[in-house]
Amino acid sequence: MNKKELGIYIHIPFCKRKCYYCDFISYPGKINLAPKYIDALCKEIQEFDFSQYNVTTIYIGGGTPSFIEKENIEKIFKILREKLKNNETKFENMEITIEVNPGTTDTEKLKLYKEIGINRLSIGLQCVQDKLLKQIGRIHTYEQFLDTYKTAKEVGFNNINVDLMIGLPNQSIQDIKESLDKITSLNPTHISVYSLIVEEGTVIDNLLKQEKINLPDEELERNMYWYVKDYLELKKYNQYEISNFSKKGYESKHNLNCWNQEQYIGFGIAAHSYIKNIRFGNTEQLEKYIDNVEAGNFKLNRNIEEEQTKEEQEDEFMMLGFRKIEGVNIAKFKEKFVDNPIFLYKNQLDKLVTEGLIEVDLNYIHLTNKGLDFANLVFEEFI
Repeated sequence: MNKKELGIYIHIPFCKRKCYYCDFISYPGKINLAPKYIDALCKEIQEFDFSQYNVTTIYIGGGTPSFIEKENIEKIFKILREKLKNNETKFENMEITIEVNPGTTDTEKLKLYKEIGINRLSIGLQCVQDKLLKQIGRIHTYEQFLDTYKTAKEVGFNNINVDLMIGLPNQSIQDIKESLDKITSLNPTHISVYSLIVEEGTVIDNLLKQEKINLPDEELERNMYWYVKDYLELKKYNQYEISNFSKKGYESKHNLNCWNQEQYIGFGIAAHSYIKNIRFGNTEQLEKYIDNVEAGNFKLNRNIEEEQTKEEQEDEFMMLGFRKIEGVNIAKFKEKFVDNPIFLYKNQLDKLVTEGLIEVDLNYIHLTNKGLDFANLVFEEFI
């Protein structure tokens, strides 16, 4: 029997300080709760029945997973290895990622990560200019990033992603060029490039309202995006998703599985899951999460967000598919749902083709270059 593929996401909600743009569920100043939280997290993992699944990816995000003591990460992996000892895909063949931030890790931590089976690092950098890093509330300098990157290579990490951001306050195209020059010279296997999104209630949102900072206008921000795209493609990075570029064979399998509407289970506060067409998430309250797990009330932590109908699954498959540069795979859509998306979405597709936002060929429906700039207009047709 072929078991369904499953990804695991583990949320570590602690960080040294919240970045000014961050609206993720993370808690600076609560590191004292880390040991109790990790114990609760391990119990939640212990409680899940993996027997009907084949786990192929594990992703540890945050917060800042590298901020907590390395022994806590080791404890999580001891439980995972025990729970997955009969898993079809062996540990050494899984893609196992941990997010790390410069200024929160050292040689001993990175060595331990490698020893316990982690084989992919995602390093949060955002830009190489210390002045800009300070303006967005990052806790590190570019020099600290370099130390982290070089140490990671020395201890044996070959698969490393670097996060960059565009559209930052006072950022110029020249700043983008400098960041790309310096990062590509290090030859990471993967580069993620995200546009700054101003979320309500964040420090950056408040600074903007007080007119203490200015953001690049929309035209400059799009120019930054196209500069990044052209630059990285010249450097032989393949753009496989709107914000993600990789060397051949180093695409993020965990993220691709999400965009391909595969199943995943989330552990820890604010972790989201997609199992058997049901989306659910864990509570965002740290103490509540710990208390419920300690009392054995795992279900009290989970909130069902959506039980998808077939039509909702199809809509979502289209929307997620458009995030990928190759687009929506027509054959896979038909294999999964029987319906042909060309006929099912004829009106929407005709409209988007007329507007020059998508193209339809024999195998795929994908965004045009114009569609990359106005992807949200395409997504809206399938919400």
